[in-house]
Amino acid sequence: MLDRIRIVLSRTSHPGNIGAAARAMKTMGLTRLWLVDPCADPDGVARARSSNALDVLQGARLCATLEEALEGTVFAAAMTARQREMAPPPLWARAAAPQIVGYAAHGEVALVFGNEQAGLSNEELALCRLPVMVPTNPDYSSLNLAAAVQVMCYELRLAALDPGAPPAPENPPATLEEIRHFYAHLEAAVTQSGFLDPAHPKRLMPRLRRLFDRIALERDEVSLLRGMLKTFMKKPGDKVD
Repeated sequence: MLDRIRIVLSRTSHPGNIGAAARAMKTMGLTRLWLVDPCADPDGVARARSSNALDVLQGARLCATLEEALEGTVFAAAMTARQREMAPPPLWARAAAPQIVGYAAHGEVALVFGNEQAGLSNEELALCRLPVMVPTNPDYSSLNLAAAVQVMCYELRLAALDPGAPPAPENPPATLEEIRHFYAHLEAAVTQSGFLDPAHPKRLMPRLRRLFDRIALERDEVSLLRGMLKTFMKKPGDKVD
């Protein structure tokens, strides 16, 4: 399952952290590194810090946006240092790892890390289904990016090797693209109905996304919900497919 897990670093500011993250990944059997708009491209410092994980570093895929890095995934988790108001409740790293590995049975999954100084933006976090936190010392919670990657890769490896880990979900989960299209459809429906005033959104859509992210929608459920929305939006005289 580890070969289906992408480690995604967003807007990384120091090349040494990219190299050290590659090394941390390889020691735990993960090899798929994705870089989103890095502020500093991998260089000699990154190569030196990667030690013997040059293959991981050289195989890293560059993306312009986080949306691009998440294309084709069925599940994405995001590392955060704090609870966000409009995000689903976070899980501790050890509790989240079996869930991430379980979804890998159905396809590609991603674990996303933010910029060293600012972490992930609220918009980036909203693209992921599960916030994850490392239980650091509350009086000093600063954790180096590569160290955070090491902690999570260790937890993922433990989960993958655990014969008593929870089974993968029985039904295929919706892909992130399917979820994104559903949210766009939902926003169009609540706007057309008048329930959402585009001039005064009042954070309705973030609240609805938070609700559905907690459910972990399956592919069939997304199709069902979108069929309902299509019917609700039907105008008199329109045919129902």
